Amino acid sequence: MAATGSESGTRKVLNRLVGTGLVIATEVGASIQYSLNRDHLAAGAVIELTGLRQELIRRMQERIAGWSVRPLHVGLFDTADGVELLVVHDDADSSPTWAGQLDSLADRFQVWTGNHLQLTDLSAHDLQEHLAIGDPTITTWLRAGEHLSGQPFRTLLNTLTINLGAH
Repeated sequence: MAATGSESGTRKVLNRLVGTGLVIATEVGASIQYSLNRDHLAAGAVIELTGLRQELIRRMQERIAGWSVRPLHVGLFDTADGVELLVVHDDADSSPTWAGQLDSLADRFQVWTGNHLQLTDLSAHDLQEHLAIGDPTITTWLRAGEHLSGQPFRTLLNTLTINLGAH
């Protein structure tokens, strides 16, 4: 079920699903408890649909694991416009091979989902600059990201902060 939506909108959708038999409504005290009717013909498809995000993550991790130029960090973020991928690479890795890997992943994402992948590609130096100016985007990346590859984002930030203080 979606993580957002109004209470009344959610209730309307659940009542429609109860009407189809896909969802069972049970009164529990003053409230109503909803559960999936696992005997319904469509239940298997619903269960499979709930695993799509994990399948997308698995495919992306598999693809990234095959990269010849390794990322320092890759994190996945939900945004108002879709999905954003934060990719941080070593300063020396801004090569055609690196760009080709990113383009290939974005192309596969489009094939897998039908959506455009928003990609933020930063060198370690670029990320240090974001840190130095106190960019609030860093906080968003810390809170909302799902780690896919490389160092966890907080670990990478700690390393870069130490390096920033040494200069």
